[in-house]
Amino acid sequence: MSEGQKLVYIFTAAGDRAEDAVTGFTLATVSLSMSHEVTIILLGYGTLLAKKGYAETVHAPERQPLKTLLTDFLASGGRVLCCVPCIKGRKLDSGDLVEGVEPRTALNVSEEIAAADKVISF
Repeated sequence: MSEGQKLVYIFTAAGDRAEDAVTGFTLATVSLSMSHEVTIILLGYGTLLAKKGYAETVHAPERQPLKTLLTDFLASGGRVLCCVPCIKGRKLDSGDLVEGVEPRTALNVSEEIAAADKVISF
């Protein structure tokens, strides 16, 4: 993979598949360090990963905690987009999300996916 690609990681699950979530965030953070533009999109139950306090409950064996990965990813310039209809479907609103997470409509999410060089799903 050449440098400077636009990568989109899609998450559709949360703590029920903690190892997938932690692995995906780890890979997305590594991709940032390789000079790629990286966006994580949270859909369905994956939106819970952006809920304040939730990341502290997601752990996988021999891995960094999701809270650390999420914080480091955002601090390193990664973007996290959260589907607005999916947020509403979980009885949440944008005020319930971790600072730095961007609520986006289905149209915005679709545009982000269409503009990506590669899309990876967890």
